[in-house]
Amino acid sequence: MAKVLIIGSGAREHTIAQTFQRSPQVDEVFVAPGNYGMKTDGISPVAIETNDFPALIKFAKDQQIDLTFVGNEAPLVAGVVDAFEAAGLAIFGPNQQAAKLEGSKAFMKKLLADANIPTAKAKTVTSLTDAKVVADEFGYPVVVKTDALAAGKGVSIHQTKVAADEFLTNLYQKEPHAKLVIEEYLEGFEFSIFSLVGKDQVVHTPIAHDYKRRFEADKGPNTGGMGSYSPVVQVSKQNLELALNQLVMPTLDAMKKQGTPFYGVLYTGVMLTKSGPKVIEFNVRFGDPETQVVLPQLQSDFYTLIQGLLNGKLVQPVWQNTDTYLGVVLVNPNYPAPNHQLYPVPSFSDNLVVNYASIKSEANQMMSDGGRVLTTVVHAPTLDLARQKIYSILDQTKMGLAYRNDIGKLD
Repeated sequence: MAKVLIIGSGAREHTIAQTFQRSPQVDEVFVAPGNYGMKTDGISPVAIETNDFPALIKFAKDQQIDLTFVGNEAPLVAGVVDAFEAAGLAIFGPNQQAAKLEGSKAFMKKLLADANIPTAKAKTVTSLTDAKVVADEFGYPVVVKTDALAAGKGVSIHQTKVAADEFLTNLYQKEPHAKLVIEEYLEGFEFSIFSLVGKDQVVHTPIAHDYKRRFEADKGPNTGGMGSYSPVVQVSKQNLELALNQLVMPTLDAMKKQGTPFYGVLYTGVMLTKSGPKVIEFNVRFGDPETQVVLPQLQSDFYTLIQGLLNGKLVQPVWQNTDTYLGVVLVNPNYPAPNHQLYPVPSFSDNLVVNYASIKSEANQMMSDGGRVLTTVVHAPTLDLARQKIYSILDQTKMGLAYRNDIGKLD
């Protein structure tokens, strides 16, 4: 029987752990550092931080871990895969060079431009003067992205020149040499593609649509994600094939040609515009909260799938095709602003799957311990029925946590 180690701590990692647990080949799942809520599913949190590579490697060797799976981006960008492979340990994820697809927006944009892969026009700047010039050149609204990792909060959209100038001025006062990517604003429908990339083959999961803004009707600041659903009926099979053939696969080819082949989970954020699908962003791991509605759809063995991709064996995963999966994220009311108040985590109906993100224990009571606290997930034959199901439960549950009421609501 196999042992699996997952690196990360949130609801995404909880979902990944649950998916490995369903494999008859896996008898123990560890998550480093994980969180207290995962214990409710018999998952073992390990008190090792994601950037402590020597401790993670020692744990993997001491526990005779058969497979390590990286959940979040920071250790990938810092080179955890390189460290594990150098230690002779099996790990699924891109190496440090390939992880630059997410670690540097400038690197990603240059790769796409050189390979003529459709995406928003963009320029990289390192000064306030250049940033203002480029923003004016692209017109308004305009998109501003930090070059480096920003935990899903490094993107801002500015509707007017006044708003953009004020934002950029404040930013460069704090960071005089900040590296930014300024982009033209794309209009359309956004969706996420997850591609599991092995040595000899690529497996695509069902696609998802997520909600990044804090409040209903996509108002308020960007967050790490407030909810999602999958599959996405608004995206036709034809448009999905276009996205795979014009965006995803050419990017993997371009990475290989430049000597930085990509293996692991490639997240392609796609905007379906009037002129076709275009890349918004790449991440080098599963998304959160999309993972919580995508992985439960896998009906075959996840451990066998990942080991097959690692070892160059043919894999044939099976995904459900009858229901829609819907996830709603519960947050501290102040999120995404810093918060200091803890809230009791309520007990939910058995009809709800709960993936814990930021949880601690006080006097045997689960308490919130961060911004995004947990994700609740249901599935039903249609998106509308899934919405009715999840909100009938959430709206009747007494709690101090907050959530959006319009996840899955179609215009």
